[in-house]
Amino acid sequence: MATIYVHPGFKKALHKPDAAHTGLITAIYYLGTWTSYIFISHPLSDRLGRRYAAATGTFVTCIGASLIAGARGNGSFSMMIIGRIICGMGVAVVSTSVPLYQSEIAPAKKRGHYVVMNHIGLVAGLAFAFWVGYWMSAWKTPQGAYYGWRLSVMVQYIPALIFIIGVSFCPETPRWLIEKGQIERAQASLAYLRDADPLSDIVQVELESIRTNVEEHRNTVEEKWTALFTHKPLFNRLWRAALLQFMAQMCGNTAMKYYLPSIFASLGIEHRLTLLIGGIESTLKIGCTIIEMLIIDRVGRRTTLVVGCVVMGIALLINGALPQAYPKNQNVVSDYACIVFIFFYTFGYSIGFGPAAWVYGSEIFPTNVRARGLNFAASGGSIGSIVAAQTWPVGMQNIGSKTYFIFMSINFVSAIIIIMAYPETKRRSLEDMDALFGDYHPQSRIQTHPLNHDGSDGPAEQIHVKGKNDNDSS
Repeated sequence: MATIYVHPGFKKALHKPDAAHTGLITAIYYLGTWTSYIFISHPLSDRLGRRYAAATGTFVTCIGASLIAGARGNGSFSMMIIGRIICGMGVAVVSTSVPLYQSEIAPAKKRGHYVVMNHIGLVAGLAFAFWVGYWMSAWKTPQGAYYGWRLSVMVQYIPALIFIIGVSFCPETPRWLIEKGQIERAQASLAYLRDADPLSDIVQVELESIRTNVEEHRNTVEEKWTALFTHKPLFNRLWRAALLQFMAQMCGNTAMKYYLPSIFASLGIEHRLTLLIGGIESTLKIGCTIIEMLIIDRVGRRTTLVVGCVVMGIALLINGALPQAYPKNQNVVSDYACIVFIFFYTFGYSIGFGPAAWVYGSEIFPTNVRARGLNFAASGGSIGSIVAAQTWPVGMQNIGSKTYFIFMSINFVSAIIIIMAYPETKRRSLEDMDALFGDYHPQSRIQTHPLNHDGSDGPAEQIHVKGKNDNDSS
């Protein structure tokens, strides 16, 4: 959408939308994601399984894309709005089902590593989309003006088809299978994922640990999803995950994602060059996210989140201050400095909120409410995206670069909140999260201890499970 917003054919088809209409097109997508997170995504993940829920979401997204690509005539704006809502509903299912899948199949010591792979795929897709937009911008004939931006939308059908077909060849997560009472399938799935014999100690110990945890939560008040709001240990997880998602969008990422070419254009850069720089920026995100994948299980979620917030805050401070000091692009060096610090912003987001918010949210909930918890939490991100998507274009139109200071402040405040309120979760199994958030079950074979009162990172609590060996599941 970032490259489509500046495409002359799109502007003509949508009758030259102003800042408010462009902001609505952006924000309405997140109304679709919010609706899906609350009412659709988690029932699909719980009933169909993580794999087929994601495939269903992908199919729905393609339906929305067809409406967007077909927008024309007097009803073009309405078609765009409806298409964006449908796309949002589909992507919401995918964006929660896939991290759920990855977190539930990964060994504890490498869970962050594998869930960050999801974000690598995301930024790789964003980069490819930017390059498609760049290539289409070279098609300057009347046919190019009409079809160029539409083909940019329709290219997504190719990876969507690959995903829908390919996901059926993946094993379902052992935790979901146990939740549904399919013990033999869960055992076979876990054996495949651990590359071990189904009767080996590695498989049997982890399977028993998962089964015990599922049964414990099934026989408590937490069985009902309303316990996410009424049961204090679960609510401790929910508000942290939801606030993290909200901050991850209010940090300025939504604005950068959708309006980057417009930001570069405001610095006096020629149209195609803005798309080229945007493509380079998106491509560099891949490398930055790979760095995050390599370090997140070593330095932890909280450290990467705080460092990312500080880097983004400084970058936004520079981008807000320099245009104030040198208005109307009167200083070329100042403009280039702004571009450089946008790349610094990209680095900060890629090692912080981008992947880590999803890693944290996908690993802290018990199995029986994990899908609901992650979806409710992700709805906080949708609210943040709606606010940011509407604020940015209108703010830039009315107060200019001072808009950056709003998002800068949010980043610095977010860093303080994370330091004070978020415990570290690295290297803990999904069954051990009870120890961090104060959950205790008298009949449990797993003895848990509440979170340190000050929320600090104390030594990892020892989780004793009878017969449990020292392997990746412990």
